[in-house]
Formats: sequence, structure tokens, C-alpha cells
Amino acid sequence: MVRPPVCETPPRACISALLVLVSAVLAWAGPAKAPAEPRESVVAIADVHNDFDDFVAILRRTGLIDKQNHWTGGKATFVQVGDLLDRGPKPREVMDLMMALEKESAQAGGRVVGLLGNHEVMNIMGDLRYVALLNYASFADGNSEKRQKAAYDEYVKWRGSHTSLLAELPQPMELTEAEWMARHPAGFVEQREALGPKGEYGRWLRGHAAVAEIDGTIFLHGGIHPDLAKTKLDAMNNRIHDEIKAFDASKEYLQNEKVILSFFNLQEINNVLQAEVIAELKSRVPVSDERQARIREFLKHEDWFSVRVDGPLWFRGYDQWNEEDGAPKANKLLEGYKATHIVVGHTVQKSGRIRPRFGNKVFLIDTGMLSSYYPGGRPSALEICGDAKFVAVYLDQQVVLLDSAGSSPQNGGPGEQPGAGDGTTGSGKGAVLPADRICSATTAAPQ
Repeated sequence: MVRPPVCETPPRACISALLVLVSAVLAWAGPAKAPAEPRESVVAIADVHNDFDDFVAILRRTGLIDKQNHWTGGKATFVQVGDLLDRGPKPREVMDLMMALEKESAQAGGRVVGLLGNHEVMNIMGDLRYVALLNYASFADGNSEKRQKAAYDEYVKWRGSHTSLLAELPQPMELTEAEWMARHPAGFVEQREALGPKGEYGRWLRGHAAVAEIDGTIFLHGGIHPDLAKTKLDAMNNRIHDEIKAFDASKEYLQNEKVILSFFNLQEINNVLQAEVIAELKSRVPVSDERQARIREFLKHEDWFSVRVDGPLWFRGYDQWNEEDGAPKANKLLEGYKATHIVVGHTVQKSGRIRPRFGNKVFLIDTGMLSSYYPGGRPSALEICGDAKFVAVYLDQQVVLLDSAGSSPQNGGPGEQPGAGDGTTGSGKGAVLPADRICSATTAAPQ
């Protein structure tokens, strides 16, 4: 036992000795360590496809928003892995909500990460194959009929001044006003403007990345093909952004050259440009070397990184690979990026369940939220708690897919077995918990 010094004279010497002793004891005990704050959760939601109602429902289920659709996720990170658009009825409502949550989450210390999906890029570039008539109607207003008529008049004028070009089209364009109006309903022109480089939604979408890495997990829409494993994530994002910028610049140039009109869709643009090349080669229209070069470069867009089937927005290999071939590929990808997991959407899981693959390293989270289009589909979210606890969240239950020890609670070990980790094993459903932070209370599906 260390005895305190006896205080005699002088008093200051005694006080000094006491201070030295206290300092020594504190140094021996070491500094007091505050308990580490738990890492905030990351919530990922896949393809929404304009299904505003179910999107709101799953956001509330995970505790990210309240009944007024305001951010309540605190410091959590919400990642939406693309394909907000197409097929469903409410594109503007979905995008407006995402835009609002980006601002509100930042004010609360949280974060919303919106990523590009193939359908965002399709809309940016005018590939409108999956845009429903209701989508156009949501952009219409009281002046839409006047804009529609003005656009048709502009189209008629364009046709009259491009007879030589039109003669080279593989398929004729609309000949009657009724046909043109049917393909360009009220709101069509407004939709194209809103998603253009100067439009409110177009500017917002162009600011999104395609790939994000958060705490060792890579998030993207489609997936990273093994051939791209040496391409850095930042380089992928830069390449896609550069392609979109190149598309916008080329389209603006071609509009200024009076070759195309601003509201032409991608199929119309391609057909017209191919006809223009032929017409110039036949000397039916004035030849311009710069225009020819620009057109030829534009027509290569099908090989662009953002459009290729093996690109990060379109790749489906993680769903298609078998376990034996896929596991080594997935591990090599993760090693190359020094990451632990990959989370993707894009490919709808027929079970309507989030599907872990390749030893719980890759999570396929598109469960067909828009059930009117994908029978058996339903909204879902993947919540990552701390370092390595992955929870599948549905409206009626949540299932722990992977715990911190690296095993699936549903089959007792790593790896993939029939039904493992997708909520299809067991005789019942996981316990339904209150719609708050899922990470604070999770359960595995009962065995």
C-alpha cells in the first residue's frame, strides 16, 4: 500500500507531494476510455420502378422516414442502388421524395446515396421503351396540349426540310398527326425536358454515381464483371459520367445542326443519324466532315460502358453463376477491391426474398417491389448493422442473413445451400418488430 506523505512543514511541499502521487496513480491506471459509439447502420433498397407507395412503406418499416415521409433515420446511411424509374405509375413522386431525403438526412447527420441504374441512363439518353403512358401524364400541366401541338408542328417542319434523309430511313417515321400524337402524349415533351441536362430531374440524376463503397461493402446496380476487376471504382464513375456528358454534347450539336429535334427518342435519333450518313455518302445532302465524325462517334454508344451488357449497370452474372464457378470469381473481385461484400439490384429474385450468394459475400436485393409488374414481388430492404450483420427487412418480418461471425443463422454456417439465407427455410415467419431501427432488435427466422 502506498502511504500518503505526512504533512508537516512547509504546507506547499506537502501539497506538491500529494499532486505527484495522484499523477503517478492516474498514469498507472491509464486514461479512461469512453465506450466506442456503435457504427450507424446502412440500409440498401433496390429497384423501385416508380412504385411510390411500396417505396414509402419499406422506408417507414426500416425507420428511415415517418408518416409524413420526413427523414427519421438519424445518422444512418440509406443507399438506393438505382432503377427508381420506369414501369410504375409515380416517377415524380419517387424522385421528389429522394431529393427531399437527401437534404433532410444531411441536416440530421445521416446520408442518402442515390446510384444510377440502367433505367436512369436509359431515360437520360431517351431510351423510352419502358416508360408507361402514366409516366408522361405525371409531367403534364395545363399547357401540355399547346406544347404537344407546337412540337408536332416543329416535327412537320423538320420532315419537310429533310426529304433526302427520310428517303434513307429503314423504316418510315409517323406519317399522320394521329400517329404522332399517340406516340407523344401529353407530358411527353415535358418529361424529356425535365430529364434533360438542364431539367430539374436531369441535373439531379447526372450528379449520381454508379458505384459506391461504404465501410467495405460495394454497392451498385448490376455488378462488376471479373474482366473489370482492375478498374478502380472512381474510374468507373468517371467513365459513366463522361459518357453521359458526351451524349449530351453530341445531342446538342446535332440539334444545332438541325439534324434531329430535342424530343426525338434514342431509336429515332439512331435511325435518323444512320440515314444521314447514307445520304451524305450518296451526296444527297451537303457533306460535313465534322458532322460525319460526330455522327459516327455517337452511333458507337451501344459499346459504351454505361450501356454494355457486361457494364456495371447491366451485368447479371451474380445471379447466373453457379456456386462452384461463382465463389472464386466473387472472392477475387472482393480481394481486388479490398472489400468484404457486394450488394446489387437489377435482377429480380423469383422467390421475392433477398438472396445471399457465394458464402454470404454477395447480396442480391431486387425482390420485385413493383408487384403489379413482377408477380410475387414485394418491397424489401437490406440493413447492415455494424461491421457484418446483414438483415433482410420485409413489411411483415425481418431475417438475419449473416451474423458477425460470418455464418448464416438459418443454416448454422457459411456457404450457400438451397433456401439458405433467403427466409425460405423454417416453418414460419420471423418475429414482426416495431417499425423502428431494425439493427436495435433483429431476429432470425425460426427453425
